[in-house]
Amino acid sequence: MPSPSLALGAIFATLYGALFHLISGGDARRLALFFLASWIGFALGHITGDLLNANIWNYGPLNVFNATIGAIIALAVAWILTRQRTQIR
Repeated sequence: MPSPSLALGAIFATLYGALFHLISGGDARRLALFFLASWIGFALGHITGDLLNANIWNYGPLNVFNATIGAIIALAVAWILTRQRTQIR
């Protein structure tokens, strides 16, 4: 059985990916990419906050603020790398 903080982190990361997909649009592959980017960014943000001992907004052992910043950065990078570029002629 997963810990409550792991379950809450997965819920937050999934919500961030879904909301980002709702705002930016795209197909199912982009939704899966945004989920993956959000989960990885959330985990890396949490680990970074843990290593830096940043206690801005913690919920138990979960560094929610740092993890949210990590997820936003990862989602922005994924969006930049997958956006459609228009060619100027």
